Amino acid sequence: MRPVGTTRSGTHFGATELPQKQRRVLRRARRLEVVSIVYIASVAALMFLVMGSSQAMQAAFVEDLLSLVPPISFLVAARVAAKEPDRKHPYGRHRAVAVGHLVASVALLTMGLLLTWESVSGLVKAEHPPIGTMQLFGHTVWAGWVMIAAMVYGGIGPVILGRLKLPLAEQLHDKVLHADADMNKADWMTAGSGILGILGIGMGLWWADAAAALVIALGILKDGGTNVRAAVAGLTDTTARTVDDKHEHPLVRQIDDYLGSRPWIAAHRSRVRDMGHVFQVEVRVVPRDGRVDLDRLHQVGEDLRAMDWKLQDVTVSPALRIDEGERTAAPAD
Repeated sequence: MRPVGTTRSGTHFGATELPQKQRRVLRRARRLEVVSIVYIASVAALMFLVMGSSQAMQAAFVEDLLSLVPPISFLVAARVAAKEPDRKHPYGRHRAVAVGHLVASVALLTMGLLLTWESVSGLVKAEHPPIGTMQLFGHTVWAGWVMIAAMVYGGIGPVILGRLKLPLAEQLHDKVLHADADMNKADWMTAGSGILGILGIGMGLWWADAAAALVIALGILKDGGTNVRAAVAGLTDTTARTVDDKHEHPLVRQIDDYLGSRPWIAAHRSRVRDMGHVFQVEVRVVPRDGRVDLDRLHQVGEDLRAMDWKLQDVTVSPALRIDEGERTAAPAD
């Protein structure tokens, strides 16, 4: 970690470098995201060439374009978050991760709403999208087979990439990467829905294409809504949660358990907020003997920082009392 330092603009503190293990994980995640961008771009180009008038294919094409937003957001946020704190940004730029999460989520939600509207409109208007034939290597083939091949190509890669990214997202506590991994893992549904829609048109079921597009759109809408809620909650300083936003982060309870185990602490309160990759921790303690011991306060901060690499910015303050309803330590024996 980088130590406390000073610049011409004033004193600043707070670590910006990840531990060595996490730096290796971050480098691997960056490589995966670059691979994802190249792969998704090739899929989008292929979809554009073969989609014709199929709503399902058009929805898949839009989803592929949207799938570029999370990896790009991740790469930009990771670069910004690594910059040192300064007078303008005294807390560092860890929040860039949360901003990237929000940008990706809003893009998903917006396009999910748009595609849902178009799909429902297609069903209401009873549109009959035609799928004709095309020349391929000197042979006349039904264009639907080419579309299906494109959907298979576009569905296999993201599932593999998503499974590779998910453990990296957990190790980095990176919600942008986690959202991207979740989208990738679910892309087989997009491919499967698109294939069923194309086969349905081939069987004369005019509604199959619009229904498949609606399934894809609702999947995008669900991902967008879930991630927007999580991103907004993080930016409004909710208590730190796990990378999938399903539970309060275990470190919150571990911090309170540690404070409660110190015999010299009569009462305590802590709050932990997610700054991106790292957490900011504020602790207030009431000494049991009423005396402020700087060595003890310093040791609490050191112990909490040693608890987990994410606990970088820790502030420990003495207090005369803790308001009613706040957590208190168990009485000394």
